[in-house]
Amino acid sequence: MNHVPRIERVMIYAALPVALTCCFGAVRNTTEGQPWPRHTIDDSSQGADGVRLLDVNGDGRLDVSTPWEEGGVIRVYLQPAASAIREQWPAVTVGQVASPEDAVFVDLDADGAVDVVSSCEGKQRSVFVHWAPKDAADYLDPAAWRTEPLAATVDNQMWMFALPLDVDGKNGIDLIVGGKGPGASVAWLESPADPRQANQWRLHPLRPAGWIMSLLGKDVDGDGDLDVVFSDRKKKNRGIWWMENPGKEAAAGGASWTTHGMGGDVAEPMFLDVADLNQDGLEDVVCTSRGGELFFLERLSTASEPKWKWHRFGNPLGLPWGKSVRVADVDLDGRIDLVHAGNTQGNRQHRGVVWMSCTGNPADGDWTVHDISGPEGVKFDLLQTIDLDGDGDLDVIGCEERDNLGVFWYENPTR
Repeated sequence: MNHVPRIERVMIYAALPVALTCCFGAVRNTTEGQPWPRHTIDDSSQGADGVRLLDVNGDGRLDVSTPWEEGGVIRVYLQPAASAIREQWPAVTVGQVASPEDAVFVDLDADGAVDVVSSCEGKQRSVFVHWAPKDAADYLDPAAWRTEPLAATVDNQMWMFALPLDVDGKNGIDLIVGGKGPGASVAWLESPADPRQANQWRLHPLRPAGWIMSLLGKDVDGDGDLDVVFSDRKKKNRGIWWMENPGKEAAAGGASWTTHGMGGDVAEPMFLDVADLNQDGLEDVVCTSRGGELFFLERLSTASEPKWKWHRFGNPLGLPWGKSVRVADVDLDGRIDLVHAGNTQGNRQHRGVVWMSCTGNPADGDWTVHDISGPEGVKFDLLQTIDLDGDGDLDVIGCEERDNLGVFWYENPTR
């Protein structure tokens, strides 16, 4: 059993509602179980970089959007019926852009056809809309899609992630977007009266950023609107935060969004998840890091100024570079588990994807690591948990960039 050494560092969060008690837990660094069967959805391009889910055709099954960073394409995958789920999925390339980091489903123009928004870094430095064809019969026809940048974002900064959110109550869905590097920010992209007018979207910076990883819409303060929980992995902005939504009328009038620190500045926080990990009725935050640590921010209060207690564990199997974590009951025992993905840097002793179980309080109990991926794969990215084969347990859907495993899902053997 390995314990994470305490990092001697003074943490100061002036006037922030955060309980600064920092507890160090243990991860039992032995991998139990056999790898789960892996089923390829698509491996036709290079550098699959995250999966986002939405039912785009109304068949009750969640579909997938993925950016292929090195391949320079944005692809959509329609989930087939359970009888064909282990085969490659019907797919369409909805656009070609350089260095895409994120691709999210959203019906921006409210025409009933679900579009895709991609965020690009590198020299592309733009947010693009890939407009879906209005006729559902043409959804898998690449020629029926149209791609154009939102003019306000072009060459503004390197864009990393987008969150669809109706900020002002006008003109449908807006976008919260985050970037990285010089001049980076978390910003609000305001939809115009005609969202199809790409040159009329307005960009409102909300706060400076170093390198945004996650943007999640959650009503943190219980006032009925969605706030934004986010992770920033770089420089003075490093940490886990939430931005307080001022409300639709105030936001439309230019009101600022108050940012509240939650901790996590001792390592590079990566993708996070918000869920009730300890099953006490309050939503907590779990985040992995590129610093060898896994953070559990235990929510202590339902008040409008919520407080968290910060717990730290080692990443599973000593993995230095964590990337994504999800909260889920993997083995259907009624207790909450974690699914974790990271970058093994080619070390086959590590495991790129595992799940972690805990028999006691997740804040102080031993976590046991269970294999999912086996030694195959190096650099995994944003993953999701979903019952794909209809057997009642949660499978894991994700992607991998270095061994070019592409987009795939792991079949949970619990049932």
